[in-house]
Amino acid sequence: MEKDESIAVTTGAMVDETAPDEKLKQLRDLKSHHHWDPNMPEEVVEELDEALHTSDKRTQEAIAQELLENSPYPEVRSAVSNVDEGGSVNTIRAWVIGLVFATIGSALNMLFSMRQPYIVIPSYIAQVVAYPVGKAWEAWMPNYTFRIFGYEAELNPGVFTKKEHTIVVIMANATFGGGAAYATDVLLAQRAFYGQHFGWGFEILMCISTQMLGFGMAGFFTRFLVQPAAMIWPSTLINTSLFTALHDRSKPDPSKVAGWRIGKYQMFLFAMIGSFCWYWFPGYIAPFLSIFAWVTWIKPENVIVNQLFGGFTGLSLIPMTFDWTQISGFNFSPLIAPWYAISNTMIGMFLWFWIVTPAIHYSNLFYSQYLPMSDSNSYDNTGNVYEVSKILTPEFTFDTEKYSNYSPLFLSTTFMLSYGLSFASIIAVLVQAGLFNGPDIWARFRRVGKEEEDVHGRLMTRYATVPIWWYLGVFVTMTAIGFGVVLGWPTHMSWWSFIIALLISAVWFVPIGIVKAATNIDIGLNVITEFIIGYMQPGKPMAMMLFKTYGYISMYQGMYFTQDLKIGKSRRLPGADLLY
Repeated sequence: MEKDESIAVTTGAMVDETAPDEKLKQLRDLKSHHHWDPNMPEEVVEELDEALHTSDKRTQEAIAQELLENSPYPEVRSAVSNVDEGGSVNTIRAWVIGLVFATIGSALNMLFSMRQPYIVIPSYIAQVVAYPVGKAWEAWMPNYTFRIFGYEAELNPGVFTKKEHTIVVIMANATFGGGAAYATDVLLAQRAFYGQHFGWGFEILMCISTQMLGFGMAGFFTRFLVQPAAMIWPSTLINTSLFTALHDRSKPDPSKVAGWRIGKYQMFLFAMIGSFCWYWFPGYIAPFLSIFAWVTWIKPENVIVNQLFGGFTGLSLIPMTFDWTQISGFNFSPLIAPWYAISNTMIGMFLWFWIVTPAIHYSNLFYSQYLPMSDSNSYDNTGNVYEVSKILTPEFTFDTEKYSNYSPLFLSTTFMLSYGLSFASIIAVLVQAGLFNGPDIWARFRRVGKEEEDVHGRLMTRYATVPIWWYLGVFVTMTAIGFGVVLGWPTHMSWWSFIIALLISAVWFVPIGIVKAATNIDIGLNVITEFIIGYMQPGKPMAMMLFKTYGYISMYQGMYFTQDLKIGKSRRLPGADLLY
C-alpha cells in the first residue's frame, strides 16, 4: 500500500519516433480492426483512407499523430485523458471507503429490488458520495504510518486522488453495479413458492460462487473485450467524465465553448439538486406523473383503452412519464447508449409490442384474451395466478398427475412474446459476432499479448500485467464452491449440468460482451438456460433455478468486472490492484 508520488506524464511509444512504414502499418491495423465498427465516425474513416492512399508524407504524419496518439472516438477523447496523471492507488483510505460503500450499496439494491418499478442504485451514486468522504478523510484524518504484512501504509496519504476514487468505484461496480445479486431471487423463490430453506451456509456459498465465478472468467477474455480500442464500453465514459467533473474545478474558456461559463462540477451540482427536488413530485406528491397515461382518464373502465394506452399493464401507445425511474428502471439510462442502439431498440419495440402484440392478443391466440395483455405473472385456467405448490411432490419435484388435475400454465401476451424474442436475440448475437467480429477475434487469439493498438494500451505497458493463473485460481476456487452448493444440498442438480452451465456462460461471454461494449445493451442468458435445463433435468425446479443462475450470472458478473477492467485501463490502474 505504498504511496505513488509520480505525477509525470507517460505517453508510451510516441508516433513521431516510429518509421513512416511503421505508421502506415499501424494505420492499416486501425482500419482493419474497426472495419465493421458502428461507433467509428465517418470522418475518421475518411481520414484513414486519405492517409493510406496518399503519397504526401506530411499528410500521413499529421493523420497518424492525430489518430494514434489519442482515441479515434470523439466521445472517448472528451472523457478519457491520454496521459497518466499518477497519484496514490492502493491505500487504506481507498479500501475502507470502497468496502463501506460496497456494503451499503448492496443492501440498498437488495431492498429496492422488491419495488415496482425496480430501482437500481448504480455505482455512479457511490462515485458521487465517495468524493466528499474522501476529501473529508484527506482534511481531518491524522497522518499515521504503520506496517501491514511487511508493507508500509499511511492512514492519510494526502490528496484524495482520482486513482483512489477509481478503486472505490470499481469495488462498488463489482458488488452492486448490476443491481441486487441475482442469487437472492432464487432464495426468495425457494422460500416463498416452494417453502424450502437450506440454511445460511447454502445461501452464502451460492451468492459468493455465482457472483465471483465471472471474475475468474473475465481474465480470460480481456484481450477481446478490454484491450481493443473498439470496445469503448459507453457506461465507463460516464464514470471517467464524472471523475473529471468532481476533481477538476477549472472553469471553461467561454471563447471555446460558445460562451459557457459554468464548470463541470457546478453543472453536476445543479443537475443533482434539481433531480433530487423534482423526484418528490412523481415519487410521493403526485404519483400520477410517474405513469402519465392520460388517455385512460377519458374512459377508465374501458378494457381496450386500458390495454392499449395503460402504462402499467398496457402497451402505452402514447408513452409519457415525468419519472426518470420509469425510463431507466429496466434498461438503465438511455442517455448512455449510442443513438443507433437506442433507435434499434425503439424500432423493435414498435414492431413487436405495438404491432405484433395487439395482433396476437385480439386474435385470442393461446387464449390470450382471457389474460392481461402485459404483465409478468403466470396464470391457471381460471385466470388466477398459478399456484406452483399444487403441482409439486413432497420432494419439490414436478408431479405430472397433479399438473393434469390442476391446470396448464398460461402467460400474458407480452410475456410470451418476450420469451420468443429472447431466443432470437441469443442466436442472433452468435451470428453477428461470427460474421462481423470473427476475423478480429481469431487474429487477437493468435496474437495474445503482442499488441496494444491505442494510446491507452501503450500507457498501460508501464504496469505489470496480471498473470492468467491468478484468474484461473479464482475460477477454480469458485467452481469448487459451486460443486459443493450443487451436490452438498438436495438441489436435484447433477454435476454434469453444472459444467454445462459454465460452458454456456463461457461460449456467450465474448459475443454478448462485444454487443455490450459497443452499445451498452445487455443480452441475458436467463431464458435459454432455463429451457436447456428443463430438457436435461425435467421436473426439478430448484435445479432449474441454480442452472440458470450459474449459466447466466457467471457471464453477467464477469461482464461487469470486464467493464471495471476497462475503467482501470482508462485511469491507468495496475491490474493486480483491480483483481484484489
